[in-house]
Amino acid sequence: MSAAELPPAWPGPDGAPLSCREKLKVLAENHTELAQTMQDAFEDAVLMGVDEAAMRGILRGMADRLVSPKRAARAA
Repeated sequence: MSAAELPPAWPGPDGAPLSCREKLKVLAENHTELAQTMQDAFEDAVLMGVDEAAMRGILRGMADRLVSPKRAARAA
């Protein structure tokens, strides 16, 4: 999957794909912006001498540590 390629569907909690046009538009915009930001950060790191595999791991780790707003709301 290229950095800008959108996933074929955005699954909801029940596994069914979201269908609301406004939600899909926001998700597509967020995906495009994030893909570009991640690509820029990756390129900067590699050009500054960071190992490519290590940087991919760092980016994966960042994604793995994202906090769900649903989980945060339950903890409050």
